[in-house]
Amino acid sequence: HRGTTPPSGPRASSPRPIAAVGGAPAALPAAARHRAGGARAMADPCSFASPDCCRTRHLYLRCRADFGAQALRGTAAFTARAEREALRCLVLDSRDVQVFKVTVNGQDAKFVFGEKHSYKGTPLEITFPFELRRGQEAVIEISFESSPKSSALQWFTPEQTSGKKHPFLFSQCQYSCCRTWSPLQSVYVISVPKELVALMSANRDGEMPDPEDSSRKIYHFSQNVPIPCYLIALVVGALESRKIGPRTLVWAEKELVDKSAYEFAEAEDMLKTAEDLVGPYVWGQYDLLVLPPSFPYGGMENPCLTFVTPTLLAGDRSLSSVIAHEISHSWTGNLVTNKTWEHFWLNEGHTVYLERRIGGRLFGEQFRHFHALGGWRELQNTINTYGDKNPITNLVPDLSDVDPDVAYSSVPYEKGFALLFYLEQLLGGQDIFIGFLKAYVQQFAYKSIVTEDWKKFLYSYFKDKVDILDKVDWNSWFHAPGMPPAKESDLCSFSSGDLKEMSSHQLVEFLALLLLEPPLPVSHVKRMQEVYDFNAIHNSEIRFRWLRLCIKSRWEEAIPLALKMATDQGRMKFTRPLFRDLYNFDKCRDLAVKTFLEHRASMHPVTSMLVGKDLKQDQ
Repeated sequence: HRGTTPPSGPRASSPRPIAAVGGAPAALPAAARHRAGGARAMADPCSFASPDCCRTRHLYLRCRADFGAQALRGTAAFTARAEREALRCLVLDSRDVQVFKVTVNGQDAKFVFGEKHSYKGTPLEITFPFELRRGQEAVIEISFESSPKSSALQWFTPEQTSGKKHPFLFSQCQYSCCRTWSPLQSVYVISVPKELVALMSANRDGEMPDPEDSSRKIYHFSQNVPIPCYLIALVVGALESRKIGPRTLVWAEKELVDKSAYEFAEAEDMLKTAEDLVGPYVWGQYDLLVLPPSFPYGGMENPCLTFVTPTLLAGDRSLSSVIAHEISHSWTGNLVTNKTWEHFWLNEGHTVYLERRIGGRLFGEQFRHFHALGGWRELQNTINTYGDKNPITNLVPDLSDVDPDVAYSSVPYEKGFALLFYLEQLLGGQDIFIGFLKAYVQQFAYKSIVTEDWKKFLYSYFKDKVDILDKVDWNSWFHAPGMPPAKESDLCSFSSGDLKEMSSHQLVEFLALLLLEPPLPVSHVKRMQEVYDFNAIHNSEIRFRWLRLCIKSRWEEAIPLALKMATDQGRMKFTRPLFRDLYNFDKCRDLAVKTFLEHRASMHPVTSMLVGKDLKQDQ
């Protein structure tokens, strides 16, 4: 789903397309494999496709948002270019999508669905009415309708929104959920009820009445910068905007929009700082959208329109870190993209590094080092949860037969950051290393890469320091589970002061350290509540760790507070660990399951699936 060819020239390697395409998977018959160019090992274990057979680009999406049916229906047209001789078919990823018709250059084409897979979905094989030569292009158009079960789309009733008057729709396509609403750069035409607003991860090109239905209107969008398929995003709701910078609007329901505009006022300063560090911002507009509480992530870096959770509206710098992270993705992730999800650390490790460099510039180097220490603790917590022998904790994991949603954790973020921070110290400090990062972005902009591409460029850039790089234990960093081969002292150190003098970040770190220790006696957490009144703190990061500490200490009075936080918002970083802790507390296990089942319908499908697994309710 990358868009038009960038000004700097054609893409050197394929992104994850909006609908992955290429050679037929093993689930299809042998004849299909032969027509697609022969059976080949799949480059991406999370996809049925081999983009080295056929590339897609220039998506033209026209669809209608039907809130009654909870479906998007319409057509997706894209250009496919043969990468092999005598290409007669291609395969798209799809999941729970109806396909009514397929044409190739206007001619009807045959299509068939293959065997359904538990998390990859169903391969859709399209047979061309003619043969494509290498380099030849054809326009494929698919008429489709998404299912209400689509994991990429969450449909809210009016009662589930802040305003309580209008329905709401938002998409979340990372990792591979895009295939659940359109079998797939980019031009988008969206028809919605006229009282609602549509936004996409693209530039707004205007609106007009729907000529086919006077109760609806049509929004036009275009995205001229190539993007990977997981960054296609759509939202429809009763939204208002406020201008907070020369290239930034904040969008939210009217109940939250003014508060959001106040809280996100630093966005332009962060954009300018990032540009100073790694080069120009190429996307034009940078807007922020505050989503309903069930949004399962802190933020999502959709181009031109970052999605953020309302749990950030806490009035402190935890918000700054998340916005700095999503802004940083404009370079590391959106501009330079991991080719497959095994190499997710290329997106997230670099983004965490850049996020903290922005924080250091704006708030001081001590701020950056403190966050580095907090990330190290978070990594320790994650590895303690998964186990230090679990291959999922590899920086470059093997995702064969592993759902990437299930593999999601802080490892690619914090282990990736730890590697980059370690290299920064090893190769001469932050000023020298930011030169590498800027050159890396320039080298691979508009491309999708793997870890070996990154490592080769590192060696090329630091060709005068190859002897130093050769001493790095690359195999352990990339392919060994558990904590990385670096000591905490290699990363940073920080001495906290009196609790009364602590900032919100220090309080987060203080509680995180306690969570690493054996559970405190109930008498201790009760006394902490008496002295510090943690229950009165609304900062989500602090409250989350405090409630986890209480539940791990088996303090029964904290049960309703933990259940409330687990269900009032849907950010998986908070919801999953809270539900896991409650489930592991014998006295509230049944209540945790009961509460989950009561709220399951309002959760994002991915959140519902993962919490269901945690609570043994996934059957």
